Amino acid sequence: MTGSEAEGERFTDTIGVLASWNEGVLVITERTGDSVHIPESSLVAAKVVPAAPARRRGPAADFEELARVTARAWQPVESERLGGWELRAASGFTRRANSVLPLGDPGLPLGEALRRVRDWYAERGLPAFVQAATGAAGAQEELCAALEAHGWEREVTAEVRIAALAPVADAPAPLAPLADRVLLSRTADDAWLARYQRTGRPGPHVLKVLASGPSVWFATVPAAAGGPPAAIGRCVVDGRWAGFMAVEVDPARRREGLATAVMAALARRALDEGASAAWLQVEEDNGGARALYEAMGFVPHHRYHHFRPA
Repeated sequence: MTGSEAEGERFTDTIGVLASWNEGVLVITERTGDSVHIPESSLVAAKVVPAAPARRRGPAADFEELARVTARAWQPVESERLGGWELRAASGFTRRANSVLPLGDPGLPLGEALRRVRDWYAERGLPAFVQAATGAAGAQEELCAALEAHGWEREVTAEVRIAALAPVADAPAPLAPLADRVLLSRTADDAWLARYQRTGRPGPHVLKVLASGPSVWFATVPAAAGGPPAAIGRCVVDGRWAGFMAVEVDPARRREGLATAVMAALARRALDEGASAAWLQVEEDNGGARALYEAMGFVPHHRYHHFRPA
């Protein structure tokens, strides 16, 4: 899209996905994941840019790039910077949204930085967590060792797995008709939330986290006889990356291929938006999910751990 910066004088181009066009403002998500707001009155011309051919080989991935992409897909309700660290909180909804993301130097000696972290979370009535990775760049490995030396313990470990996106979109032939019936939406409706929570509508902080990200999609497989959906999923498209989260299936409908169908439908939409690589997070003790993702071509990239004071 091309817009004028000053009438009749200069023009700028923006290339990306048209995420919304409301109240006279266009919101474009660029491949970097950044959002650009363009007033409708300044729009001069627009054209459809064909998507690049889908790549089927596994993506190369830098740790810091992937860490920032995964963080943008699951954003906190509030955050505060401590040097290169980001302190994140969302009223306790998930450790990912209620932990420190340490991508850099905190600007303080580690012991003092950790005291600041404990105080910040205590002010919010939350336990203090620091998310750090292994199988990544040396600085993260060193931080894990330093946290343990300061008496912090690993509480939960999860894998970040990556894959080429195009194969994820290719549902096996028997599941293709089911994938075609998956409903996609920009919002999580009451039905989707009923399957996700299983206990009724969640609070505003949960809805804010679920809606966060550059380009968010929710998938639903309706139940045959009403009630909560048979399966759901969430995908966030961020530049070349598509992240998959909240893939849940009715326990009575497992082993029917519903999770595969949901991911295939979301992956096709992500391909349409120009993504080419996929990522997801899975806890190490979730053997069933790990087997499914391995069959879909996802391989481990790194592990992240949530450290908590002993």
